[in-house]
Amino acid sequence: MNTIKGKSVLITGAGRGIGKRLAMGFAAAGARVGLLARTQAELDLAKLEIEQAGGQALRLRADVREPEELAHAVERMRSSFGGLDILIAAAGVQGPIGPFLLSKPKAWNETVEINLIGVANACRVALPPMIEKRSGKIILISGGGSAYARPNFSAYAASKTALVRFGESLAAEVSDHNVQVNTIAPGPAYSTMTDEVLRAGEEKAGRKEIEDAEKVRVTGGVPAEKQIALALFLASEQSNHISGKLIHVNDDWKRFEQENMKPELYTLRRVQKI
Repeated sequence: MNTIKGKSVLITGAGRGIGKRLAMGFAAAGARVGLLARTQAELDLAKLEIEQAGGQALRLRADVREPEELAHAVERMRSSFGGLDILIAAAGVQGPIGPFLLSKPKAWNETVEINLIGVANACRVALPPMIEKRSGKIILISGGGSAYARPNFSAYAASKTALVRFGESLAAEVSDHNVQVNTIAPGPAYSTMTDEVLRAGEEKAGRKEIEDAEKVRVTGGVPAEKQIALALFLASEQSNHISGKLIHVNDDWKRFEQENMKPELYTLRRVQKI
């Protein structure tokens, strides 16, 4: 049963990358999508593509670092779509590539501000209407380094690791309000971040990162369908029993559609075996 059709979903970072992929997928599933990003041209294109495919979308130009802009975006969502059911926090930047001591403090700090504080800002404005109606879904997007060390990408890895623990903590706080918070590790997918790694070169990024990026550029990485399927499940009523988890797109998550996970499974500790 499709429990997504007619739902209102706000997606930050919806102009490109994973955010845009998920926006297209949710619109195709019948959701009314609020597209939030900083770049107007990207918003225009995403909205056009969704509407040409028969979907419904609303452009919301905002910076996740600005709480007032996010609050205004949520109000527009509620005015246009009648409410807010789902938040997908996908806005993020890769930040400086290279050894920590060679990175510029401003760029390093800005990465944390966007990837972590920006998510907290989005949750802060999205939660009140969810708590008010005692129903809501929040999906955070992690990335490489959130569950393992990632040298030369310390700002990105640190911000994404903190994001996961933030999601776990928030999930426990809002559980009594029937709001579920989960984090998706979407796996590698070709995006502007892939090109940033390749441009940085082996000296800054490291050999393994270059090899992985070259592979993603050739193969495209994880298919969008897999990422969308997991996100749709976590946004649906079928996952009401799952919250506070870090789930990788390649995990065997479908086995939990009908059963609970043990508390220690799929957390930041990444304990996976029962």
